[in-house]
Amino acid sequence: MDTGVGASLTIGELAGRTGVATSALRFYEARGLIAPARTAAGHRRYARAALRRVAFITFAQRIGLTLTEIRNELDRLPADRVPTSADWDLLTQTWADRIDARIAEMERLKVGLTGCIGCGCLSLERCAVLNSGDALARQGPGPRYWLGDPGPSDPPTPAKRDRSG
Repeated sequence: MDTGVGASLTIGELAGRTGVATSALRFYEARGLIAPARTAAGHRRYARAALRRVAFITFAQRIGLTLTEIRNELDRLPADRVPTSADWDLLTQTWADRIDARIAEMERLKVGLTGCIGCGCLSLERCAVLNSGDALARQGPGPRYWLGDPGPSDPPTPAKRDRSG
């Protein structure tokens, strides 16, 4: 059955399907993140598997991975064949902790939008209660609750208990 889907994509087709600019795709190519084949005329042709790689790059950047980290992850995929579901499973297992940490950061941000974040501004009524006299300044610079210091109702955890080293 002909689905009308070609075996390879031009750079414009890849950009159109992924929503990533052609200039970004060329940048990814220069950094070794994606690798097109070339026609006799020198035109880029991407395997359809490049769609998944570009999606991976896009979302890995969204969770805070650098391009170097992304390349290190992509280098773990087989170069001699299209990655299978099992290949992708192995790759993504390694960043579960990072995703969980990012989710925790986002949850702290969400809560902190209307509450005390421990930054020392003391501008909200809650700050006077949760950070009386800017007591959190003794724990270090920055928004202490956003950085992961326990709030008044948080039970201490090994990671949060002692930051003094």
